[in-house]
This record gives sequence, C-alpha cells and structure tokens, in this order.
Amino acid sequence: MRTIPVRARWRSAWLLVAALLLLAGCASVALAPPAEDVKAKSMEAPAGKALIYIYRNETMGAAVKMNVMFNGKLLGQTASETYFLVATPPGKVTVTSLAENTSELSLDVSAGKKYYVWQEVKMGTWSAGSALSEKSATEGMKGVNECKLIQYVEM
Repeated sequence: MRTIPVRARWRSAWLLVAALLLLAGCASVALAPPAEDVKAKSMEAPAGKALIYIYRNETMGAAVKMNVMFNGKLLGQTASETYFLVATPPGKVTVTSLAENTSELSLDVSAGKKYYVWQEVKMGTWSAGSALSEKSATEGMKGVNECKLIQYVEM
C-alpha cells in the first residue's frame, strides 16, 4: 500500500481549510422564493409605475454586503449575484449605494418602462467601494438573469 507523504497531507489539509474559509466568507442575504424570482424577471411595469432593477452580478467582493437606498429609504443589502426590484411612480428617483464610498444615481423614470441600475464593486482603501450606473435593457436584463431576487419592494 502506498502512503502519502506528510508534507502532501498537510498541504491538502491547508487547501481544504482555505476553501472552507472562502465559502464561509461569502456574504448572503435573504432571497425571495424561486417562483418570485422568475416572476420578477418577466414582469411588465404595473399601471402607472416604472420598474427599476438594481443588480449586482459580480462575484468580486463576494464577502461584502452593500446597503442600497431608494429615494432616501433603505431597501436593504445586496450580496454577490443578487438584485432588488422596485415599482415606483414616474418622476425623478435616486438610487444610493453605501459602501466605503457613497455612490448616487438619479433617474427620471416614465410609467410603463423598465430601468436597470448596475451596482459595481470597486476596490476601496479599507473595504470595498461601489459605483452605480444605468445600463441598457439588453445588458441590464442579462445581468439581472445572472442574479437572484432579494425581495420585492413596493414603494
């Protein structure tokens, strides 16, 4: 019977510990049931409202949750590969991402339309930063489809 050298066993043990720590370090948030996620991705805007998808489809910064505010009210936190869906009356709205920095994006939304806001994870000095940007329907829906719904928020 062939024995594994002690050095190889220790290396394997350390690799296992490192992998477990990486998995434990991934931030998580409460997700909506899968059926709600599927419904949210195919929704049409309710009468008299706009739909805004705020998504974070990157794995970079997976160990970091980021606060998201909508018109000055806290929606909650995003984690890697998650999104919020907000139905809102038409007019000016502001989405804010709170990380090491504060990033704001103002939109003038119209009833019956969908908008896509990407929350990008950026390198910060002490912790992760973020940047918000509006994306096209094609790029935005592709990003949202890579994510899971955090919760449906009615405003």
